[in-house]
Amino acid sequence: MSASVVRLAVAGARRAQAEIPVLKHLQEKVELRAVCDPNETLWTVWKAQFPGARFYRTFDDLLSDDTVDAIFVATPLRLHAEQSLAALMAGKHVLSEVPACHTIEQCWSLVETVEKTKLKYMLAENFCFMRSNLIVLNMVRRGLFGDLIHAEGAYLHDYKHRTHDGRRGLEWRGEMLRDWNTINYPTHAVGPISQWLGINTPRGDTYESLVAVVSKPQVMWRYFRDLYGSDHPGSDPRYWTQGDSQNAILQTRRGVTVVIRVDWTSPRPHNMTHYGLQGTTGAYVSGRHSREDPLVWISGRSPGFSPPRDGLEAAWEVLWEYAADYEHPLWRRWSSVAAKTDLDSGDFLTILEFVDCVLRDRDPSIDVYDAATWSSLIALAAESIRAGGARVRIPQFKRDGVTNNSASGAV
Repeated sequence: MSASVVRLAVAGARRAQAEIPVLKHLQEKVELRAVCDPNETLWTVWKAQFPGARFYRTFDDLLSDDTVDAIFVATPLRLHAEQSLAALMAGKHVLSEVPACHTIEQCWSLVETVEKTKLKYMLAENFCFMRSNLIVLNMVRRGLFGDLIHAEGAYLHDYKHRTHDGRRGLEWRGEMLRDWNTINYPTHAVGPISQWLGINTPRGDTYESLVAVVSKPQVMWRYFRDLYGSDHPGSDPRYWTQGDSQNAILQTRRGVTVVIRVDWTSPRPHNMTHYGLQGTTGAYVSGRHSREDPLVWISGRSPGFSPPRDGLEAAWEVLWEYAADYEHPLWRRWSSVAAKTDLDSGDFLTILEFVDCVLRDRDPSIDVYDAATWSSLIALAAESIRAGGARVRIPQFKRDGVTNNSASGAV
């Protein structure tokens, strides 16, 4: 590998509109060497932008390309763990789309393989790199919220139209809703919160247990009935296993409670962000859409008092008013470049972080222990739901003596 460039392959070509602009703006650090996808119709846009890249139909063919240093695994969810493990064993660094795994056995295999190979593995949880989430992270690390008490996160996005192929068949998301009943896409909700709490960091916290419940599957059968008619199997309520509103309460070793919710079938406008944080000296609530500002209140700095004193009640401030003092260094340096690609979603900073950790031979800020912990909620929530909302222990994937320098970041 060149000392200054990562030779990258992308497995899964479906997100060209998000990934191509990022890779174009990072050409001094990353060279796209290959694209792998069995659907050749997706190759066209990639070939137009990267005429020197190689194109593969199978993942095995991609693994045999010795000009590739690292693979971005952006394939359907159920393939992430299998393909990440194969790439690591083939000597490739891995950036994996979310979630990393969907079974506890896969989580442990991924941890053990990264420890064995010493290769770089990062989870591409782009919501951790959103501006508002990074500002809150900086404020937490500076102690503005005091001791943390409670956090909330949710991923609320009506994505029913991506569950079928338009020809009466199911895409991989539809197969998940048919087969699973769990919290099936947890990392957008839990990822930023985990960083605020310092989960898996030397002086941070750990998740100990969860309880999970889901609502009945009410939406998908109605949607398929209206779309394809009553003769389609998806119009039968019994066809769908996954409940619409997926909910869990986690508790940490320090007694912090975390509530997460996932719902990508119920009809509603998209909540791009849905987070909350409560500490002993402050609170935060995110804006839910582009026209709504994130809000913060910090005792001793924000207006008013909680509880009210001398007629002065606590009043929210807009989070952006704190940016001058608490903007994250990544955004201070890279926002002007990121604005040309995907300013809100964090994709640019996600790929930048991965490339930088490979080039500088350092740990990524979202490492394999984070990937396993956050992704394990799929299997653990399923277990809790099957047992009627019983409390389930969360494995400690990061063992004593293993370090994580997640305070570092791309430069």
